[in-house]
Amino acid sequence: MRIRRTHGIVGGLLVALLGIWGGVISFVGPYFNYAYTPDKVWTYTTGRLELEILPGAGALLGGLLIMVARSRHVALFGALLAIASGAWFALGNVFAPLWTVAGPAGGPASSGTLMRALEQVGFFTGLGAAIILFAAAVAGRISAVPGVTKVIERPTIPVPVSSAADRPAAVSAAAERPVTAERPVTADRRSADETETQAIG
Repeated sequence: MRIRRTHGIVGGLLVALLGIWGGVISFVGPYFNYAYTPDKVWTYTTGRLELEILPGAGALLGGLLIMVARSRHVALFGALLAIASGAWFALGNVFAPLWTVAGPAGGPASSGTLMRALEQVGFFTGLGAAIILFAAAVAGRISAVPGVTKVIERPTIPVPVSSAADRPAAVSAAAERPVTAERPVTADRRSADETETQAIG
């Protein structure tokens, strides 16, 4: 179940950066006229805590887990946490009236139609969709890649080379004895032997 850390580092970094954006944009957006009401810098509300800070922290934590994970389970948990945070960015403002007042995060502060649409996309729906996209891509990649296999090398056992001292004496003597071929007894030799025997007799 072990994986290489490089499999999720890029996607995890993007998810973490998007989580930071979602958590702080409502506080620093008024500096450049990009904000939800109340459009004042570093203004805290309960709606911003529930709909921006908490999902931003969840996406940041999920991205960090993806980047540093060496286990497939940890990386998948980080990806699922980021996906849930992205879904909350996209849909939290829709379900929030079930337990609180309508529009707890406020509304787009700009008066222009295009800017109001960009604020809605950058604060909630588009941000949540981007986090879900990157986190799901990382989860699919981590699920598809093979794990890291640890190769165990077996030590080689040297084979002893037998010497003359290790062999039995009989085998050594037989191996060292020169091999001589017996000369065949020819017909001339047999005739000479018979003649010598007759002369003696």
